[in-house]
Amino acid sequence: MTLTQFAQVSIVAAACLGAIGSANAQRAGSITIEGGITTLTPKVTSGDLSAPAFPNSKSDVKADTQLTGAVNYSMTDNIVFSLPVGAGFKHDIVGAARIEALGKIGEVKALPITLLAQYRFGAAEATIRPYVGVGATYAKFYGTKGTAALTALTAPGSAGTTLTIDSKFAGSLQVGAVFNVNSKIYLNANAIKTFLSTRTNLSSGQFIDAKIDPLALTFAIGTKF
Repeated sequence: MTLTQFAQVSIVAAACLGAIGSANAQRAGSITIEGGITTLTPKVTSGDLSAPAFPNSKSDVKADTQLTGAVNYSMTDNIVFSLPVGAGFKHDIVGAARIEALGKIGEVKALPITLLAQYRFGAAEATIRPYVGVGATYAKFYGTKGTAALTALTAPGSAGTTLTIDSKFAGSLQVGAVFNVNSKIYLNANAIKTFLSTRTNLSSGQFIDAKIDPLALTFAIGTKF
């Protein structure tokens, strides 16, 4: 299901559920859980592959979409702690700039572990509640693989170039809005921007530094306990 299709389903669900009851949203002490879909799009600013390499040899990272969830705790009617959860994302690493024609040069699995403190505007019983959030992310990278194209670029004739990506802590900002359908059900749409820099290390002895700065867009349906 694409993000557009999910958004359409969410709108229909809101219309159908709206008649169930008046909005009585997340109050102090409440716990909510949600499930939805997230597209994680790295916004890469790549450095050059270290010597020996052609000048202007850079990399890029493609987006991925996965099912995700979140657990939220309302400390007050307006302050909420949110823990997004998921099984992680799988990204293709591709050549950029001078080596763009190489196409895919590797792949990596990423598990962003994020904790956010949100401020939700308006009263707890409001139907629509915009919010902002700030927090920290630990970006865990694992399951990396290099391709034949990477080997041809960095160590032709070898058994194959492998790579690792440094896992790092980074700051995150969030903006979103909750639509309270009734006292139990709500829809949530949000964007999280993480400011992440890391290094990719190659078995050839080369490396490449890059700002990843991923943007996560999430649409979810939640319930209150």
